[in-house]
Amino acid sequence: MNTRQYYIAFKSILHREIVRFTRIWVQTLVPPAITMTLYFVIFGNLIGSRIGEMGGYSYMAFIVPGLIMMSVITNSYSNVASSFFSSKFQRNVEELLVAPVPTYVIIAGYVGGGVTRGLLVGLIVSLVSLFFVDLQISHLFSVIFTVFLTAVLFSLAGLLNAIFARSFDDISIIPTFILTPLTYLGGVFYSIELLPEFWQGVSHANPVLYMVNAFRYGFLGISDVPLTVAYGIIIAFIAAFYGAAWYLIHTGRGLRH
Repeated sequence: MNTRQYYIAFKSILHREIVRFTRIWVQTLVPPAITMTLYFVIFGNLIGSRIGEMGGYSYMAFIVPGLIMMSVITNSYSNVASSFFSSKFQRNVEELLVAPVPTYVIIAGYVGGGVTRGLLVGLIVSLVSLFFVDLQISHLFSVIFTVFLTAVLFSLAGLLNAIFARSFDDISIIPTFILTPLTYLGGVFYSIELLPEFWQGVSHANPVLYMVNAFRYGFLGISDVPLTVAYGIIIAFIAAFYGAAWYLIHTGRGLRH
């Protein structure tokens, strides 16, 4: 196969992934907007009015970047995890394995679908936030670069989850026991500077912390961690997850029956 044929294969997988979640948009795009609206009302308006300022900004303005990032993380991850496992469960993925399609094209197609859904949901949540706060962007590059890298990272993580999963129940284990705690403890609702020194050190072991803070820097110009460190960690995780996914798919580990 030549480059044009590889592109057609990538476009076909990506198109299928996009059609899959847009066809049921009421289930994939609307719920995140409703959930985040509740966060804005409860944490932003009701609780935020009592908390006051954080980092020199209103509490609502402080948590909005974190809530947008949380929606991107969740939807990028769940889209690829559910889609790839469904293909594996229905034996459709075996057709890709025997087809003359490079492994990186398969990964790019599925990850592209997850990134598209994650960014689309992030945009929807951002538009919803405008009803509650005057959203301003201090560093546009940081906003775009961070949200794109994060969507790629968690799409790859969802792909790994799907490869290792043996049943539909396995798809929910990682989000419930790992992803959700990491997200809530990743500085979405607070600055780690409020924590005791020991717990600040513990928080720095949470990779989500770096994504949330790099994204918040793009909006507000403040961050609890150095941006170079944040981007370095995100890119390192992407490289590690991609390498693991490529190896598992290329060798058929957990995919061949």
